Amino acid sequence: MLKPDPSAGPSAGPSDQDAPSGWFHTTHWSVVLAAGRDSTATAEAALERLCETYWLPAYVFVRSLGYSTQDAEDHTQNFFMHLLSTHLHSQADPNRGRFRNFLLTSLRHFLADARSREEAAKRGGGSMRLRLDPDRLASFEAAWQQSPPSPERAYDEHWALSLAETVLARLRTEFSQIGRTEFFDELKGYVWGQQATTPYAELATRFGLTQSGARVTVHRLRRRFAELLRSEVANTVATPEEVEAEIKYLAQLLCG
Repeated sequence: MLKPDPSAGPSAGPSDQDAPSGWFHTTHWSVVLAAGRDSTATAEAALERLCETYWLPAYVFVRSLGYSTQDAEDHTQNFFMHLLSTHLHSQADPNRGRFRNFLLTSLRHFLADARSREEAAKRGGGSMRLRLDPDRLASFEAAWQQSPPSPERAYDEHWALSLAETVLARLRTEFSQIGRTEFFDELKGYVWGQQATTPYAELATRFGLTQSGARVTVHRLRRRFAELLRSEVANTVATPEEVEAEIKYLAQLLCG
């Protein structure tokens, strides 16, 4: 967790790289495999949260195939209901590599199988409806209308965006726990998203820091973002050896 520093603002917390050997505690693979073995409310809730996190990559893939916005929304909803209700997740195999590839392959098979799609819609019964953020949908649609990406590229790019947004949310939570949410909201542009334009001198005055302290805080924030991103990427691959390659690829996607 981030801790306050009277001269330099919040510091980066303990590195996720310092985790004990034996791989990271809970990965997307382990969530899916647990749901395949166990139908408890806890396992199902964890899988639902995973679906909520990655609905956008699935949606943009379907939309980029040429489906209408309404059909793309329906197929996305039905796919995740299918994932939850048919134990498709029991077919997950971490030895096959990246979780995003498993999800995309499953989505391809789902779209190709009209019968599965119809049965999923019947079984779902509205028990789980994803919260499709209209602002994120509108943002994608605006960009898609100008230059439709390939379905695979669209999927990967939005997978990367989902990872980055998850990391930002984790980082914001760390700041909120020490009562510095406003501070984080001001600084996050230095790390991700719209480029920050607030001069260090203004930051220092507003938040009671020295200019050097403001610079150190931004440096620590960037370092902590990198640590959390590494942790999040680690959740999506099968082995530690895959982390570096995945981070490099995601960085290419995020930087355009």
